[in-house]
Amino acid sequence: MHEGHRQRMLQRLGDAKHLQDHELLEILLFNAIPRKNTNPLAHELLSAFGSLEGVLRAEYEELLRVKGIGTETAAYLKCVGILGERIRQRGDRPPRLFNVRSFSEFLERRLRPLGEEVVELFALDAQQHVLSGQRFTVKETDRAFVGTEEINRFLAVRGPAGVVVAHNHPTAPAAPSAADDRFTAQMQVLCAMNNVRLYDHIIIGAEGTYSYFLVGRLDEIGGSLDLNAIMGGKFFRD
Repeated sequence: MHEGHRQRMLQRLGDAKHLQDHELLEILLFNAIPRKNTNPLAHELLSAFGSLEGVLRAEYEELLRVKGIGTETAAYLKCVGILGERIRQRGDRPPRLFNVRSFSEFLERRLRPLGEEVVELFALDAQQHVLSGQRFTVKETDRAFVGTEEINRFLAVRGPAGVVVAHNHPTAPAAPSAADDRFTAQMQVLCAMNNVRLYDHIIIGAEGTYSYFLVGRLDEIGGSLDLNAIMGGKFFRD
């Protein structure tokens, strides 16, 4: 009975904005309490601390005072709360709407401290709301790369109307290399094949930030390279 209820609750995460606070907390508790109805405990926690924020900001000892909360569940909730607070403090949340200036500032905070090169993709809806992102850190010698299968999987799973690409130059200026231009062209082709708009490719350097959109190079690059040459070989940026 509990298993069927849990599956129904998990399916509702597909439209999570309609879930009430106690339902979200109930689902969260599934991981800490695998074989028990967590709905009453979710209500108990909200009653004790007044809100979701109150639950996740509560001290470990305070959580233990709630009937039904053991050491593992208290530790789990405390860790979730700490992670949320660190995310808020680090400014890891992207702007709600895509805008080159504000998004570049977000990327500077996010990527400039990194010591290794990474590639990130961000999914946008038709109104340019930033929906989600994914980081790729697979390394090949001294370069980060993203395979065509990974890109296509990202597009298929996220179903975006648009995409923003970002990567960093940990020890070099933001000025793009020939490989960066090739990567941008490849992304344009893959996005076009999936009816997705490539809004920008932003590079965060040890010094400065570069936007292909702002300098007008998205259309220039897309129209100047041969399709077979663009898509030939491994799909990567280096």
